[in-house]
This record gives sequence, C-alpha cells and structure tokens, in this order.
Amino acid sequence: MKKSLFCFLTLFYLNAFACESIDECGYMANLAYEAQDYKNAFLYAKKACDLGSAADCYNVGFLYYEGKGVEQNYFQAVKFYQKACDMKEANACTNLGYLYNYGQGVRQDYKKAFNLYQKGCNLGKAMGCSNLGVLYVKGQGVRQNLKKAKELYGKACDMGDQEGCNRYRELNERGI
Repeated sequence: MKKSLFCFLTLFYLNAFACESIDECGYMANLAYEAQDYKNAFLYAKKACDLGSAADCYNVGFLYYEGKGVEQNYFQAVKFYQKACDMKEANACTNLGYLYNYGQGVRQDYKKAFNLYQKGCNLGKAMGCSNLGVLYVKGQGVRQNLKKAKELYGKACDMGDQEGCNRYRELNERGI
C-alpha cells in the first residue's frame, strides 16, 4: 500500500500542477499533506484556493501559520484565513479570530476576534463557540456576561468540544 501510494504521488509530483479542477487540486493537496510533503501540499492547496476552494484557502493559511512547506508567516496566514472566512469556512473564521485575539500577524483587536469567533460559531465550529465564551467571561471585546458564556460553552460541548464541556461545568458549579 505504501509503495503504491509513493508511486502514485511521485507521478503527480513530476508534474507539479497536473490538477486542473478544485477537486483534483484539493485531492492532491490532501495526499501530499498525508505523506508529510508539505511543500507540494502547499502548492496544490494554493492552486485549489486560487480556483475558489474555501477549504484549501484555509489549508494554505494553516500551512503559513504552522510554517509547513513554506516559511512561517502570520501575515500570509491572515490573508488566506480571511479569504476562506469570507467564503464561510468556519475553521478559517475561528483561526482568524484567534490571530486577532492574540495579535499574531495583525494588531490585537478583541472586537474583531469576537466577530470572527461568532461567525465561526454560527457556521458550526465548536472552538469558535468556546473561544467566544472566553471573551464573554473576560469581558474582552464585549461586556462581561457569564450566562452568555455558559450558553456558548454548552453549545460548544454539544458540538463535541471537551474544553467547552469543562468550562460549562465550571460555571454551572459556580451557580451560573
């Protein structure tokens, strides 16, 4: 199996841009990523992003953020996360919110982080809901509201986020 996957990947890497559609390029990006060939994962994801794939724009942002296949660059991560978020990619909105929350590649801005976490949460990303809850607890970018935070932690928990479950339980034990 590994040998056939290696042969398959080698054939496609010989022609780095053999893909012509979002699906083909995204598939090749995923294969390369699974093979830990981050340089080619980046190239294929970038092409899929350029063709209009929100998921691959997110992946390009993630590769820039992690510095896998490319030099780590938070400014570029912001650019591609924003592009994917504009296309309603929940992971991208949540990760972009994180960058604004902590001032990585952008000026720290809790209100922007709040709006992006909210968008990620509304698009179904549990971590977006949990992170939004944290902002409500701390009163960052929004007026402190522990009941709203508990509601968001519950939503994150319902979506499978263990940290959201833990935070919900903590607020519940405090009588909130």
